[in-house]
Amino acid sequence: MTEMVYGTVPVREGEPVLPKWWRTVDRWSLSCILVLFGIGILLGLAASVPLAERNGFAHFHYVQRQAIFGGLALSAMLFTSMLSPVMVRRIAVIGFLGAFISLMGLPFLGTDFGKGAVRWYSLGFASVQPSEFLKPLFVIVAAWMMAASQEIGGPPGKLWSFGIAVTIVFALALQPDFGQASLVLFGWGVMWFVAGAPMTLLAGMAGLVGLGGMFAYNNSEHFARRIDGFLNPEVDPRTQLGYATNAIQEGGFFGVGVGEGTVKWSLPDAHTDFIIAVAAEEYGLILVLLIIVLYAVVTVRSMLRLMRERDPFIRLAGTGLASMFGVQAMINMGVAVRLLPAKGMTLPFVSYGGSSLIAGGIAVGMLLAFTRSRPQGEIGEILRGRMR
Repeated sequence: MTEMVYGTVPVREGEPVLPKWWRTVDRWSLSCILVLFGIGILLGLAASVPLAERNGFAHFHYVQRQAIFGGLALSAMLFTSMLSPVMVRRIAVIGFLGAFISLMGLPFLGTDFGKGAVRWYSLGFASVQPSEFLKPLFVIVAAWMMAASQEIGGPPGKLWSFGIAVTIVFALALQPDFGQASLVLFGWGVMWFVAGAPMTLLAGMAGLVGLGGMFAYNNSEHFARRIDGFLNPEVDPRTQLGYATNAIQEGGFFGVGVGEGTVKWSLPDAHTDFIIAVAAEEYGLILVLLIIVLYAVVTVRSMLRLMRERDPFIRLAGTGLASMFGVQAMINMGVAVRLLPAKGMTLPFVSYGGSSLIAGGIAVGMLLAFTRSRPQGEIGEILRGRMR
């Protein structure tokens, strides 16, 4: 009864699932995701053709695969967004166990596809990257533990989530995949901060991350090579960063024209990690700014809606998913313009990749499920009521 009195969304008994979902979902964020996927298909038409020719496939082989994977991703997103937070949590816990076991089995059964990092399972017709699925599922599990620790007599959920986070980061660093490791640690840190971690503890964590980076630099040739390339004041024009930098400069404000770009013929990862360079060269700064705005809208709107949420689990899980989504996009684009070291990270819903697309669909679907309007008193109303 209290929720019905204080709620801003009326309760409709027996309302069908689809109308209820459409009435409560964040349609602005949903629309932005669909536009991002459309942009990904558009850029894939240009960026993946050279790769298809080099590998002896039809010109639009990778575009067709991206459309198939994207259809699966959007279906997973829509289905997940219709679930209740409790059901999302239950499915995420089970999925996390499977993804965690898969991650631990990579050193024994995984492959590197000649890229120097064992991150994938080869299925013959496709490949699977467990870390892509592990990221959003870990956020849900960690949020559940942190929320439980806030209850009277609750378990030490923050400590448990910290132990799991360290284990995942260590496993990812062994691949090596420092980009995904840093993203997992960032998402956990944001949730820990929202859950009430003291600043001194966060500062100590930042120091440990710095020490870990120094250790990796001194003991990992892969990590040291990327850091040295980033710190070098001169960019080798024959490297991926060199090609990407030149393409962005050539694109200017309006781009060189659709299909007129040349960077896609030089970059081996033009359709994945450096897709933003293709966008900047052929369509110019205008399309890049549009892409940035779309990611910002999804992230900021989700945060604003979560600020009104009174359930600590939903607030923590949604914050972790939204921040991880926004930061991954920022890292990918930051690498292309040489603001960050190379990380090997895709641009969500725009880059080619089955694992990243489907895992991204699941992650955004869970975020949409958490940010749906529900018949409840907003957190501000609850606090004002207690102060009276």
